[in-house]
Amino acid sequence: MIKDGPESVRAGRIRPSALSLGREKGGLVLATNMFVQEGRLADRAYAGIVEIINRDGLEVGDRLPSEARLAELFGMSRTIVREALVRLASDGITEARRGAGSYVKNRPSEQLGAHVPMAELSATLGTYEVRFVIEAEAARLAAQRRSPEQMAQISQRMVELRQALISSATAHDEDWALHRAIAEATANPAFVASFDLLHDEVEHILRAGLDISRARAPEVVLAMVREHEMIVDAIRAQDADGAALAMRWHLTQGRKRLMP
Repeated sequence: MIKDGPESVRAGRIRPSALSLGREKGGLVLATNMFVQEGRLADRAYAGIVEIINRDGLEVGDRLPSEARLAELFGMSRTIVREALVRLASDGITEARRGAGSYVKNRPSEQLGAHVPMAELSATLGTYEVRFVIEAEAARLAAQRRSPEQMAQISQRMVELRQALISSATAHDEDWALHRAIAEATANPAFVASFDLLHDEVEHILRAGLDISRARAPEVVLAMVREHEMIVDAIRAQDADGAALAMRWHLTQGRKRLMP
């Protein structure tokens, strides 16, 4: 058996560059694993803070425990807790006040838990950040590039979604179909592929958002219809900036609807 060591390098069996590459790859794997582990810990801290808000009945404006206290409760570093708080603030659940700590900004709807396991809440709501980037630009490009046939398909998907929403039928499939038709109208398959990767998380959100909205005043569902119509109207008018803005507004409102 030939052992790979310094003698092997001198003998020419292994190039020094290969050993260097191996060490670099090993370091990259280790760094990647550490990054993934920290991300999972932050997800757990995120879920733990939401649980505190719900379990302790914290209302909007109430102060959360300090970072140090949360780190102690979860058995995690303050860095991990801080990352979770940044994500919560991005999702509109908490807000940081300089020198005063973090406070409850919005309480997640109790119905949200029926569709999204608490442990997956951070990752699921985090898809909104990705959708802001992908779908706003997709709407912009669709307005610039859509063909008459693609516009007809988008319009038909809008008709189907409107009917489903107003008739109280399940509408998440119709909602997804409209957004996907817009991605297809970019004439760039990468947008469709990227959007499809988000399917499972987006489906959870669409189901939850619809159920929560239908438990409220009828005007909430009508607002959902109008938001989609604004996107479609801008694409039809080939108003690229208007389409992107309408999509961002719709996604922003959709995230807000997940809160009471």
